Amino acid sequence: MPHARPESVLLVVACAIATLLGFSPAGAEPGGAPPRASASASGAPPPPPIVERSVLYPAPRVPLRFDHSRHAERLGLSCAYCHTAAATSRRAADSLQAPPARCDACHGSDHDDLAAVRPGVGPAKECAYCHEGHRPEDGNRVARVVVKTPHLRFDHAAHRARGVPCARCHADVTTAPLGADRFPAMATCLECHRAGGTAAGRATCDTCHLTELGRLVTHFPEGDLKPLAWMHDAEHGPDFILRHRTVAAADSAFCATCHSERDCTDCHDGRVRPRSVHPNDWLGLHPVAARQNDPPCTSCHREQSFCLSCHQRVGLAFSSPTGAAAERGRFHPPKAVWTDAPRTPQHHSWEAERNVAACVSCHTERDCALCHATATRGGRGGLSPHPAGFESSCRTALAKNGRPCLYCHDEADGSLARCR
Repeated sequence: MPHARPESVLLVVACAIATLLGFSPAGAEPGGAPPRASASASGAPPPPPIVERSVLYPAPRVPLRFDHSRHAERLGLSCAYCHTAAATSRRAADSLQAPPARCDACHGSDHDDLAAVRPGVGPAKECAYCHEGHRPEDGNRVARVVVKTPHLRFDHAAHRARGVPCARCHADVTTAPLGADRFPAMATCLECHRAGGTAAGRATCDTCHLTELGRLVTHFPEGDLKPLAWMHDAEHGPDFILRHRTVAAADSAFCATCHSERDCTDCHDGRVRPRSVHPNDWLGLHPVAARQNDPPCTSCHREQSFCLSCHQRVGLAFSSPTGAAAERGRFHPPKAVWTDAPRTPQHHSWEAERNVAACVSCHTERDCALCHATATRGGRGGLSPHPAGFESSCRTALAKNGRPCLYCHDEADGSLARCR
């Protein structure tokens, strides 16, 4: 039989002496020393940190030795017995920590005068029994508990009035060693407040989240509050700049909860061209994307002020100083296909009906009127852009809005007489 290691013998002897003196190993009996805050009474590791919680709930500083599981599970104490202020709390800024005097009823201590605290009896006769890092020479000076105000609005009293148990939101708090990190995640709130939940319709985003000028506050000293992966697939990860347009196109109102249009125009104002939006050779490639309208050019650019002005400078527009120069070639198909009769699917009239946005990127209305307007309106006349049989419905069109008609027709020349 192998010999026992010396340190193992010392450990057994130390435990035996502690038992004779009335102490028990951590997590054993109510009279024993409570485990440290970093240990778990059930042996389970603490839950992993959640970014959402670390931003909304600033990390508290609780230099105490306390075991929720011992008080709640073994002694059967209710949460309200210690946290009495929670029953009437209406603000997240309210202090809901148990008052020091609450410990006196069971532990024999006296906290009525914090400048002259009298310790308890038995194992609790030392301040270090509850206060981590306390030394006898410190007297009544102990490290203070600091719980910062969460960046939320919350009404404990309203939830208590509806019979919501504390552990419903503060999950596993009754089995946690200290419980200072058992704050609810948003998914927990939505169990009741989502569509179809027991409290659906009773809370909106700004019911709980802080707002400024109608939008959620997302920047805090602890970090930035960002959507989680299950929210419209809008997790702001490294690839979000490449796929954010899909999320915005599916539900722009969701984006507007936190963002203003200024956030979009900072990148998409047409003056700054991020390479992640348009590649370096975009000038040569953009005609294909523009004709396909993918991505929608007009979401960032104006045809008549952005596209047309550029096309005029390079001589592509019909109104360019050199736009009709023979040496520059022809942009459109041959005249026999693009302009002359008969009208085929390659005719410019068909193209205008399919995608007039492409036309106005180079042309103005005046360009159309040069051919289609009557002579008194400055056109050549006789080149009607209307489809066959239009005269049967022109009376209705003129009665609804005559301004488009007057752009090409003149009442003085009698061209509108047949539509009266």
